[in-house]
Amino acid sequence: MNPKDFGKVAVLMGGKSAEREISLLSGGGVLTALQSKGVDAHAFDPAERDLSELKRDGFQRCFIALHGRFGEDGTVQGALELLGIPYTGSGVMASAISIDKVMTKRVWLAEGVPTPKYQLLRRGAYSHEQVIRIPDELGLPLIVKPAREGSSIGVAKVQGYSEVQAAVDAAAALDADVLCEQFVSGDEVTCPILGTGDGARALPVIRIVAPEGNYDYNNKYFTDDTKYLVPCGLPAGEEAAIQELVVKAYRVLGCRGWGRIDVMIDAATRKPSLLEINTSPGMTGHSLVPMSARAAGISYEDLCVMLLADATLDQPGGARA
Repeated sequence: MNPKDFGKVAVLMGGKSAEREISLLSGGGVLTALQSKGVDAHAFDPAERDLSELKRDGFQRCFIALHGRFGEDGTVQGALELLGIPYTGSGVMASAISIDKVMTKRVWLAEGVPTPKYQLLRRGAYSHEQVIRIPDELGLPLIVKPAREGSSIGVAKVQGYSEVQAAVDAAAALDADVLCEQFVSGDEVTCPILGTGDGARALPVIRIVAPEGNYDYNNKYFTDDTKYLVPCGLPAGEEAAIQELVVKAYRVLGCRGWGRIDVMIDAATRKPSLLEINTSPGMTGHSLVPMSARAAGISYEDLCVMLLADATLDQPGGARA
């Protein structure tokens, strides 16, 4: 498409989630990229402006660079459906399911997609006796995290029985649902997906090598100590198998536009287990979708334009601007 054909574009960034800081970085990068391509793009922070102003001010398309709640969970998507403004990424249902790590697991397991064993605890409904028995079911170490946060916020790797209660309580302070998950020891990789339905395709797999295996919030965004390997250097055939698996996982959730799925490869069996999906991935200087796209010959600027060109609505007849 000619950049002028997009009309007036809002880059939604910031927002009210715990990932606001990262969203502002992502949105700033996207805004600059789109403007460099001749798109009439403008920053729009839903934490500071009412979404109804999108219609009032004549915006014809939205690039969602929001992360986490109130941006990646179907809420903004629903508002844009009501306003009739096409937007990037997954629709209402796929966004709502995908941000919830437990619901995502339930769908994947029903469709035969491998994911680590887990237990769900609900805030205020679990006892100390339940909590300290979790390692008996999942083994040690294990992972504890809020069900609906991203960017590794609230994630803890529990090494012993004495650490479980504090990790669960910390996660419960961030979310009513706490996910306790089997730890898979092995290679950590991630794989972006572009497109929709039968047209969805995986980009190159990235292997992540974090300091002491700790790929936390700081090592994701604010240090240069984490190594990202693309080409990933996996044994022959493994990358292709992971790409095929993540595309299946993306499709069964009903995702569209783009996404990124995090995967652990068991060191002993070499079998992959899918951890979670991001339906509005980061677009910062440290972010992985642009890195993978670059390895596939797609520049950051071209990637932003491609995603914007795929902006659409859930509802039949929701014509693109």
